[in-house]
Amino acid sequence: MITIQRFTFNPYQENTYVLYDETGECIIIDPGMYDGNEQNIFAGWIRESGLKPVLLLNTHCHIDHVLGNKFVFDNWGLKPQFHEGELQVLHAVAGYAPQMGMRYELSPEPEVFLAETGTVVFGNSELELIFAPGHSPAHLCFYAREDNFLIGGDVLFQNSIGRTDLPGGNHAQLLNNIREKLFVLPDNVVVYPGHGGITNIGYEKQNNPFLN
Repeated sequence: MITIQRFTFNPYQENTYVLYDETGECIIIDPGMYDGNEQNIFAGWIRESGLKPVLLLNTHCHIDHVLGNKFVFDNWGLKPQFHEGELQVLHAVAGYAPQMGMRYELSPEPEVFLAETGTVVFGNSELELIFAPGHSPAHLCFYAREDNFLIGGDVLFQNSIGRTDLPGGNHAQLLNNIREKLFVLPDNVVVYPGHGGITNIGYEKQNNPFLN
């Protein structure tokens, strides 16, 4: 069984997730830790929990979701894994971070890219890949079928959706992917988004103003 720990980091209030199971292996998704205090909170929790990080995953590569990639690499030797279509998004961060007043430590680049479909495995657990671009060019969500939750990144929020006005965004594509790839999941699947609180598929099908 997968346990989820959420941290909310950086000026963008981004949700960083740690997923772990009974083996003690864990994966880190979208590390957003920014300053020394956030880094210490995160590393201290990993250490005190006795976990072994084995994978670093990015749903997509906007600045708020990759600020901690270098920190994770420095501490646990993990290079990020994401869809190859996000590489250009990652490369752009170094150029615009200073304009936004943000300090950015260059993320290492992947040795392994994730496909549009398939699985990632850690411990005794498995996550299915769901390719859902629209907020960014090659956004991935991670679906835990057995544990009934989705790490959704910036695709679907409580009563909202990801913005589509950034480079590589596409509003119609995002709506189509939500309807065709997320709304086909069971209604009771819990959605853990990249910002804000958790929701579920059934609630958003009934109430999300962007999709009704």
